[in-house]
Amino acid sequence: MSEQPHILVTGSTRGIGAAIAEVLNARGVRFVGHGRADAAGVVGADLARPGAADGLWDAALARLDGRIDVLINNAGVFEPVAVDAAADEWQASWDRTLQINLQASADLCRRAILHWRERASGGRIVNVASRAAYRGDSPAHWHYAASKAGMVAMNKSIARGFAGDGVLAFAVCPGFTMTGMAEDYLSSRGGDKLLADIPLGKVADPEEVANAVAYLALEAPPSMTGAVLDINGASYVR
Repeated sequence: MSEQPHILVTGSTRGIGAAIAEVLNARGVRFVGHGRADAAGVVGADLARPGAADGLWDAALARLDGRIDVLINNAGVFEPVAVDAAADEWQASWDRTLQINLQASADLCRRAILHWRERASGGRIVNVASRAAYRGDSPAHWHYAASKAGMVAMNKSIARGFAGDGVLAFAVCPGFTMTGMAEDYLSSRGGDKLLADIPLGKVADPEEVANAVAYLALEAPPSMTGAVLDINGASYVR
């Protein structure tokens, strides 16, 4: 990129997103983060609400002087729902997970592509998906796995459909990552049993994922568009 890239990062206030923000800060990149509430360098938006992604894009674009070069879709939820839950609870959980994890990401990808078409500039998208996109997840997390599989398929479609416009699309698929969510899961499910399923013998650090995201956002060669990088300690290989 000939000039300093302007980047929008969703879900930047905790976990992998916070690690991404730290890496971008260390590289001196100009970016706007996203969280549930407005703060310094952060645009507040509830992505569970239809249309919120468009408002987030507009607000971030204003903060970045009318130019966004890279979109990093990291925001997501991992919430259980039992197969024998009441029908309305089941439907609400699927709706919320798909809205936040997939629909909001799709809405932002759409706005990014339209923005780059208008500017005739091209740009980069990095979608943070999950190992669950390929391996599946627990009986209480079908909706999570489905949302992340949809994100990977969306990413591949964007890469194939818009490369001619200079739009590059990449995805990363972390396995368990040592965020607060993973720590809770490890303690509740028995860490030794879970770690036994990871040949590397450790859960990924957020910084490992963040560095891969930053590489795709800033450095990966154009011919890598469409690539999906696994970061799971060989717990699932394709």
